[in-house]
Amino acid sequence: MPNPIRRPPRVAAPWLRTRLRAAPGAALALAVLVAVTACLAAAFPRALGRYEDAALRHTVDKAPRNWSSVQLSAPEPYATLPQAERERLLNAEVLAQQYARVRALPRAPLTTDPGQSTYGVRTKVDLETADPWLPRPSELPARMSLVAQAGLAEHARLRGGRLPHLSGPVTARTAEVEGAVTAATARTLHIEVGSVIHVPALDRGWFAVRITGIVEPLDRDDAYWSYDPLLHEPLLVKLPPGGPDSPSYWLGALLLPPEAGPALLGTTGNPYPFWRLTPRQDALHHQDLDRLRSAVGSLVSGPDLRTIRGFTSPYTDANTKLDRVLGSYDRLQSAISPLIAVAVFGTGTVVVVVLMMAGGLAADRRRTELALLRARGASLSGLTVRLLAETAVVAVPAGALGLAAALLVLPDARALPAALAALAVTVLACVALPLRAAAAHRVVRLHEARQDVTSVRPSRRRTVAELTLVVIAAGAVEALRRQGTSGDQLVSAAPVLVGVIAALVLVRLYPLPLRGLARPAGRLRGFVAHLSLARAGRTSASAVLPLLALLTALTTAAFGGSVLAGVDQARDRAALLEVGADARIESITYPLATGLADRVGNVSGVRNVTAVSVDYQGRPGNGRHSVPVVGVDPARYADLARETKLGAFPAGELAGGGRGEALPALASQAVAERYGRAPFEVALADGSTVTVRITLVRAVTPAVPSENFLVVDRAGLATEAARPTALLVSGEHADGDALRRAAGSAVFVRVRAAERARYADSPLQSGTERLYAAAVAAGAGYAVLALMLALLRTAPERGALLARLRTMGLTRAQGRRLLVLESLPQAALAALGGVLTGWAAIRLLSPGLDLTVIALPASSSTPSRAELHTDPLSLTVPALAVIAVTVGVAAVQAWWSGRRGTVRELRVGDGR
Repeated sequence: MPNPIRRPPRVAAPWLRTRLRAAPGAALALAVLVAVTACLAAAFPRALGRYEDAALRHTVDKAPRNWSSVQLSAPEPYATLPQAERERLLNAEVLAQQYARVRALPRAPLTTDPGQSTYGVRTKVDLETADPWLPRPSELPARMSLVAQAGLAEHARLRGGRLPHLSGPVTARTAEVEGAVTAATARTLHIEVGSVIHVPALDRGWFAVRITGIVEPLDRDDAYWSYDPLLHEPLLVKLPPGGPDSPSYWLGALLLPPEAGPALLGTTGNPYPFWRLTPRQDALHHQDLDRLRSAVGSLVSGPDLRTIRGFTSPYTDANTKLDRVLGSYDRLQSAISPLIAVAVFGTGTVVVVVLMMAGGLAADRRRTELALLRARGASLSGLTVRLLAETAVVAVPAGALGLAAALLVLPDARALPAALAALAVTVLACVALPLRAAAAHRVVRLHEARQDVTSVRPSRRRTVAELTLVVIAAGAVEALRRQGTSGDQLVSAAPVLVGVIAALVLVRLYPLPLRGLARPAGRLRGFVAHLSLARAGRTSASAVLPLLALLTALTTAAFGGSVLAGVDQARDRAALLEVGADARIESITYPLATGLADRVGNVSGVRNVTAVSVDYQGRPGNGRHSVPVVGVDPARYADLARETKLGAFPAGELAGGGRGEALPALASQAVAERYGRAPFEVALADGSTVTVRITLVRAVTPAVPSENFLVVDRAGLATEAARPTALLVSGEHADGDALRRAAGSAVFVRVRAAERARYADSPLQSGTERLYAAAVAAGAGYAVLALMLALLRTAPERGALLARLRTMGLTRAQGRRLLVLESLPQAALAALGGVLTGWAAIRLLSPGLDLTVIALPASSSTPSRAELHTDPLSLTVPALAVIAVTVGVAAVQAWWSGRRGTVRELRVGDGR
């Protein structure tokens, strides 16, 4: 007979839903932490990739087009071939078909730009013209290069006449063709529409080119024109030896239609066909650099060139310096990457520690709950899986959201590194809580013991493990000190290695002096100082992680701040060396006008003007070497050198001499070693000579940015040689435009501030600065978060302590002092340790780091390398910020505990 009383069905509350509803604030905090961290982690490789791609394209774009383009050329068709075959090899249709096959041949990622690539025929030998109306500066006839290059209509606009074209068959017997010239060529060589230019022909008198149009390049920087600047602008060529009095002649280019190629066989110019390929810059990516260099090598001297020779000429050759351009970028990137990796390792370590601390905080807050579950029979594996699922429900969507935000904010970059970085953050956030809980609840316990070092002494295994880690880290640091920065991984991990050593050592040592101070503090009136020192001396046994996070963040901040400060100092000094003062007004050819110094001195913002004469063609001794000779007013120039800190010297050391006596001279180290201290003659550009004797040696001087110079008293020079050719202007707020208006257009005006602004040459250099600043800021933010997590972990216990002490008469002011004094030793420890580790890391890495690769462009001629030095602000400001945040948090906690009241803090059954 069935039982009429039925039991109600059991309702099992889902674990995940119950936990999320029980602690929505903690779930939201974890989601925000994971989303922000995943977004930053995913954004970093994408931002770095964008900077690297931009730097690669910038390097190729700034290189001369005859370097970055690949030109394939075949020799002139041999005279032993039938004439019809020779003409066919230069036929426009044949060349167009060959050009199409050549363009399709390069392997990815070497993609050619059809708008800047071209083909055609041009003469190898410049042809003398027979027309007397063309300019003849030294009674030498002008010469012309005949260029039948395809694509003129697409790359130029008409300024007059019409574009040249040919109708009917063109052979080597064609006596006249149509052509065009650029506006610059027409203006310089007096060419007009309708002009006929004659050049030598084979087997007959002259080959004529009738000018039918004058064109203007649409873009002179386009490879079509800039590969050979002669195409758009004529050159004044000087005959050997090339001095100012050497004979010269004009050399220009006549632009023929591509169909005129066979007609050039009738000239003496040795015409040859060519096919020019210019890479597409938007298709260049850093990750393809090795494949790109391989593709260039194949095209220049590999299988692709062998294939091209099969359908053009067996003697077709390739001419390019694109491999050098790519190599210069590779050297820049290789020099900068260790510096970037330092910031990545340091900030990444802080992030890992913060995520682990977040998991540890959650495990500590749920210690009682998890211990109860273990006591009631929950298996360790089952509990770990439940905690993993609980965390993954929150962390996985948050990580995906952070990744999506990074992809949206930074488009046009590789997605795989960003996805892997976000995945690593998400996985670490998911496993931090389960692993920490599994480690804490391996053994079922009925009661939790205190976790400070008073009751939890480090085990022998932990002591051995810590000693082993310290020895390994110290060995790695010593290896890094010996080998310099050649080992990229050790360089990158230097702040972390130093931080690990300092954290392990300081955590073990710092309770000892605090306990010693607690005894004399106990004799003082009041108990706050004694109690705070005693509690600070019983630090938590798990204080290594927050201290490691703070030390690594402070070390990275100090290193990054010192790098940025060093870059600024290097640029300031390089600009000062280049200009010599705050501004420089100089005439290279002629002396400056009389009264110019007075006009410049009246410009707003100008504090002082120092006039100097600079002869860049001074010839000391036997005249084999040229040395710049600077004539100065010793008193004013000594003041300038002392003010700029560029080779300061006493003014009296240059005074005297003249009238048969040797002039005292200030020389560079190289000049002093070459000519010694004995008197010697120097021949100047105006024909005069002066006898000098080196009395002072300095590495640099304001007047010339060179490693070779001689500085003498201007009063001892001839009248013409003593006339000023440069003005060195002092005044931080001098206006460059006002100086140019005062100086006129016949001189060059350079301003130190403008010179400095152009030093961030490559996007990789400026991008490295931004990434460093972002990494330092992120590391500082996560360090503050680590500090907050460490304080939140002990907040319940400290709140309960205040509540108990208030029942014994503790005032609110005393409570604030107690919490501040208790937290202050740990903050001071982290600040002092951060200063020491930052100083140690900088001293460790500075001998092998040259900041010139970040600070200055590759073409800079600065004579000295930019070394890494300790920046006091970068060391002290973050450390003081840690102390300020710690004190502020302790004061806020004391204030908040007072508002909550004693009853709420002291609940029955609370184990705090």
